[in-house]
Amino acid sequence: MRRLIRPYRIYLCIILLLALSLPARASEPFAVAAKGAALIDGDTGRVLFGQNENRRLPMASTTKVMTALLALENAGLDEPVTASKNASGVPGTSLYLSVGETLSMEHMLYGLMLRSGNDAAVAIAEHVAGSVPAFAEMMNARAAELGVDAHYVNPHGLDAEGHAISALGLCLVMRQAMLDPDFRRITGTRRKVIPWVGNEFSRVLENKNRLLRTYEGATGGKTGYTGRAGRCLVFSAERDGLSLIGAVLNCPTWFDTATALLDYGFENFRMEAACEAGARLAELPVVGGEALSVDIVADGALKAAVPVGSVARTEIDLPNELEAPVLQGEQVGSASLVCGGQVLARCGLVADETVERRSFARSLTRLLRRWALLFAP
Repeated sequence: MRRLIRPYRIYLCIILLLALSLPARASEPFAVAAKGAALIDGDTGRVLFGQNENRRLPMASTTKVMTALLALENAGLDEPVTASKNASGVPGTSLYLSVGETLSMEHMLYGLMLRSGNDAAVAIAEHVAGSVPAFAEMMNARAAELGVDAHYVNPHGLDAEGHAISALGLCLVMRQAMLDPDFRRITGTRRKVIPWVGNEFSRVLENKNRLLRTYEGATGGKTGYTGRAGRCLVFSAERDGLSLIGAVLNCPTWFDTATALLDYGFENFRMEAACEAGARLAELPVVGGEALSVDIVADGALKAAVPVGSVARTEIDLPNELEAPVLQGEQVGSASLVCGGQVLARCGLVADETVERRSFARSLTRLLRRWALLFAP
């Protein structure tokens, strides 16, 4: 007697065949556990990842990146900075500055960025601007110059009504600060010993940004925490020429999330360097000039983060010729790095030397000099 196939086995086979025939489910889009997050190309400022990146949120002590930037732009590292009663009495994380204690601006900045000293922030603000409100005005003016969506009330980041920034804005402030070699050195320092006036011990400062110890290529950053802001972090790293800057606001898993963001950036983007500053990209004829042509060079590096697996090309925009006079450094065109129809980076193209307008007198003088050399004994 032939054995019958049970119906449920037929159903299982049908379900299995249908499952195998369905297309593979697309992977979930990348997301992070933060109220606001952003990752940008450190060279161009282009957004590589954003999650509520334009939403203003409290920023806690990541505020101090702007404080440090203004200090470096408006004061010398060796200037003496004295702590007032206001500075000495500010609550929260502190260097324990005593009233009248004086440190160099450089040591104050180490205390600001590594220890996150709120007293150092007020001392710096009063030294640079005369008062905390005046310094806050400077902070807001500088943010506007950078195109940053932010409103600053104080130099330290303690909770205050309206004191907020977007994750993208925080990245852009960090990007500007990282252009300063002194800021890069300070924010990238793991441990620093500075004086403690009137105390037999020195101050030993440990950087609270543990990415400097745990993440390959980490270059700097700033932590922050308050009850209103939650955990906040701005951070930077470089690998194989690719510079990344990221920020997370109100993020319970701040360092893990920062690691995930940086991994995302390095796994999905590569650095494309079309040319360095000063590279010769063209030669143009000069009409009516003492010289027949002039070299055209890039006035800055042309490079950007490019998606892995994509192809970028360089597009040059120049006239067919130039008319004398042409001045050295005069911009005559531009070069763009383009990928997928999008301009990722742009630099100016400038004349490499001056070409004067040709004149009869100058031409005659030059001819006479040549004759004199030709017939010289």
